[in-house]
Amino acid sequence: MIDIKNLNYRYRGTEHPVFDDFSLQLAEGSIYGLLAPNGVGKSTLLCLIMGGLLPDKGNGGGVQVDGFDVARRSYEVLRLLYLLPEEMELPPVSLSKYVRAREPFYQDFSREVLADCLREFGLPADPDLGTLSMGQRKKVAISFALATRSKYLLLDEPTNGLDIASKSSFRRVVARHVGDGQTALLSTHQLADVDSLLDHVVVLGQKSEHAAVQLLLDSSVADIAARYTFELRSVGSDTDPDVLFCERRADGLHTLTHRHADDGETPVDLELIYKYLHKQ
Repeated sequence: MIDIKNLNYRYRGTEHPVFDDFSLQLAEGSIYGLLAPNGVGKSTLLCLIMGGLLPDKGNGGGVQVDGFDVARRSYEVLRLLYLLPEEMELPPVSLSKYVRAREPFYQDFSREVLADCLREFGLPADPDLGTLSMGQRKKVAISFALATRSKYLLLDEPTNGLDIASKSSFRRVVARHVGDGQTALLSTHQLADVDSLLDHVVVLGQKSEHAAVQLLLDSSVADIAARYTFELRSVGSDTDPDVLFCERRADGLHTLTHRHADDGETPVDLELIYKYLHKQ
């Protein structure tokens, strides 16, 4: 479990905190979506979970992974985590040389998973990393991240830089290779790229520009489906008192309402939930 408890953090030289007494728990065995607008602390939170940034001292808060304090950056905790940053530099060497140098750090590293991901992305088995385009480098980085088979995978904006076909490939490799006992945290503001993968949703927001980050939603997708109804209605239904939020799209008016006991379950529209929470 990743246990974030009473976390405080502000960047050096700034007046306003990013996180102020922030708490969140991420259980094992799920794919989480970490959803927030750009600049609202998603990447900062991932770095705090990884131990690349250290929380402010004061109230004893911090981050623990399987009971280990990540601030200590011990082998016991680092071997559990893998962070794929939004932008990742790769050295100008062959992939096979890159893998030989790094796979000893990951006890469950799978060359079979790596090869399958590369095939899915349409990449050669052993590309020269120095000659790849930005999109190709991103595909290699995703493939390597999944091949580590780390218990906790932290993926920051993993679909940025991918074309439409490659985003579909991303969804397929994550569905295939995030296995039992693993937890993936996908940080993104592009919901359509990942919504079909998610078991659980965490939404962050701010009341104002300099306010600390707030936890707007921490819920399983199943619980969202049990609590809300998502319907396509005719234009004009936005005046109905039961409509919590609505949005006009090309095919009509998409609405969000509380689900009643006799209502059937409807497919979850995470984009509608996300916009509703940020409108509050």
